[in-house]
Amino acid sequence: MAQRGSRRQAARKSGSRRSRRPEPKPRRSAFARWTRRILFTGIFAVFLGALFLGLAVLFAARSLPGYYELKAQQTGQTIVVRARDGTQIVELGPSYGEWLESGEIPDVMKQAMISVEDRRYYSHYGVDPLGLARAVYTAATGNGRVSATSTITQQLARNVFLNSNRTLDRKMREAVLAMALEYKFSKEQILELYLNKVYFGGGAYGIDSASRKFFSHPATDLSVAEAAIIAGLVKAPSRYSPTADVDAAVGRANVVLRLMREQGRISRAEADVDPSMVRLKEDSAGQNSVRYFTDWALPQLDILLPETFEPIEVWTTLDVGMQRAATASIKANTPGGAQGALVSLDRDGAIRALVGGTDYVESNFNRATKALRQPGSSWKLFVYLAALEAGYKPEDTVKDTQTTIDGWTPRNSGGGYAGEISVRTAFAYSKNTVAAQLGNEVGFGTVASMARRFGITSEISTYPSMVLGSSEVRLIDMTRAFAAVSAGGNSVEPYGIVKVTTASGDTIYTHPRARSTKLIPDYVTAGITDLLQAAVATGTGRAAQIGRPVAGKTGTTSSNKDGYFVGFSSGITTGVWMGKDDNSRVAGLQGGRAPAQAFAAYMRYAVKDRPVEPFDTELDLPEWQLEPDDEVMFGDPSDYYYIDEQGNLVEPGGGTSPGRGDGFPGSGSGSPDGVRRDTGEDGAPQAADDDFLERATGGASGGSGNGGGGSVTVTRPAPQPNPPVRIENPPSRPAPMRTAPASPPQPAPPGPGAPQQQ
Repeated sequence: MAQRGSRRQAARKSGSRRSRRPEPKPRRSAFARWTRRILFTGIFAVFLGALFLGLAVLFAARSLPGYYELKAQQTGQTIVVRARDGTQIVELGPSYGEWLESGEIPDVMKQAMISVEDRRYYSHYGVDPLGLARAVYTAATGNGRVSATSTITQQLARNVFLNSNRTLDRKMREAVLAMALEYKFSKEQILELYLNKVYFGGGAYGIDSASRKFFSHPATDLSVAEAAIIAGLVKAPSRYSPTADVDAAVGRANVVLRLMREQGRISRAEADVDPSMVRLKEDSAGQNSVRYFTDWALPQLDILLPETFEPIEVWTTLDVGMQRAATASIKANTPGGAQGALVSLDRDGAIRALVGGTDYVESNFNRATKALRQPGSSWKLFVYLAALEAGYKPEDTVKDTQTTIDGWTPRNSGGGYAGEISVRTAFAYSKNTVAAQLGNEVGFGTVASMARRFGITSEISTYPSMVLGSSEVRLIDMTRAFAAVSAGGNSVEPYGIVKVTTASGDTIYTHPRARSTKLIPDYVTAGITDLLQAAVATGTGRAAQIGRPVAGKTGTTSSNKDGYFVGFSSGITTGVWMGKDDNSRVAGLQGGRAPAQAFAAYMRYAVKDRPVEPFDTELDLPEWQLEPDDEVMFGDPSDYYYIDEQGNLVEPGGGTSPGRGDGFPGSGSGSPDGVRRDTGEDGAPQAADDDFLERATGGASGGSGNGGGGSVTVTRPAPQPNPPVRIENPPSRPAPMRTAPASPPQPAPPGPGAPQQQ
């Protein structure tokens, strides 16, 4: 018993010892462990990011240019364009005005810019975290787009060092550079740099340039309303420009004034101004249309000049007075709802005036140099050039009668036919039937080649209707072609830049003297000038008369879609086009009306100080056109080879071909063949007697002669005209069209939509 009791007592002691052992600690959940790890990792990543960002900012700050270097740095090339007389007509590229120190900048200008672009400018270090968070929240709860969050410092970094690409990489670099700027410069220095360098549209960089451009006074005199207008431009310079859209500029300025008032930067009285009452700078007369010329001329600098970024001055051929006159004539004469264009060339190809539309701000599309439109019957210039080169003369008789060419039947503007008329009359009254016959006779390919010769660069069809101007051309090319006629048939190359100089006065480009090529013989030039002068004196172009000799041609396409007039006087050649951009009909539009009237209105001014120059229309024809008709066909018999009745070749002048002398002696009358020999006026024996020559040239029908009958073959060289440039084998003169014209080999079918023109 005692032993059992001791065992119980020992068990109780052992249990009490076990009960006093501590309980094991519970293990943490997996979520808690991962949360802790992520937290520590995040803190470490933020630390590393801050370290790398700090190092990046430090290195960027050390590599930034100094304050005075940034002041002198420009962001683009300034181009001053000067007219023919040296006057400045436009300034393109950046314009910086006067640099204003921080103390010279009106406080209202600073407050306006801070209010609309960066309200916490003085409380951040280059990047605005609150603004970024607000923008992200707005995007998440709105349309999903992050609004602009760039601070003034970020905008300065972008304008000076970066581009405007909306990429994450560019935004990160922009943020680093902004913080580097804040580290290196003071707030006042950054704001000064920004206000002197930010772009305000129209080529104006900085508030002083913008103030002078829009208000005609320096930025030191800016009012509250003017400062609000300028500050509102930064968001979208082209959209809110007061010279392009006054209402948009005023609306944006009112937003700036409201923000300034809400942020306490101006008083209620100061905010109670009307931006619409601000007086804007007026553009000089003709400034609008000058841009058509500069848009055409200045891109050529990329080819003409070596690569340069320094400011340059471009001296052009443009005449300020002539440009104003051209602009006024187009605006005054172009029908309502239509557009007009004008190109005017001097005799050497210098462009004196160029108008590409009625209003450059409304539409900057250059219809003078880019638009492809049908020229109507002004295209007949090339048809008649080809005909004159083939041998026609202005006084030759042709037939104005109904004509059908491969199923195409052209009709005249009035619908009637005049019968037999001269070439001059047919051209002056723009007879479509005669032009069709001439084109068919000389060949439509020949007409196309003539147009190419005179500088037409656009596509040319060879359908029969092409003779009436169905191929689309550029106005500047048609004007160039007429200028070549005015230049005596010599090629003309339009140009607009005379020279280019640097700001220091060094000449880096001079227009070389163009090499002129003779395009047509003088007699063709005289003939076509005769026809062009008749068209203005008595024909469809009478509205283009200006009291001195004028030569030109009208053109009107089907349904009055295009009106053309191109002509020249006293060395000035001018082309005018009118029509609608959508190629729709213009009521009453004809080349002999509005375009010819615009031509006359402009040319009266353009040639007023030039001497009157009569045209040289006297035809100095080559010998092959002066010979009698029978001589043209047959020539002098002594110039031809003959085959006698025995088959022997008789050379010109009575000699015989080698190896053939035994059959046809060259002299005497006692030849074995019994053929009588006559002598010429100079006593030299003839190659054959008169009877033989009559039979050989078709005078006899091949009956028996002294030496017996038989067929005779005549081989004769073609007449030798004075060939024009680049034409190796000009055709001999065809007989005037008194019968149906000969058909060319396999002409193309008529093209659709052939213009019926006068």
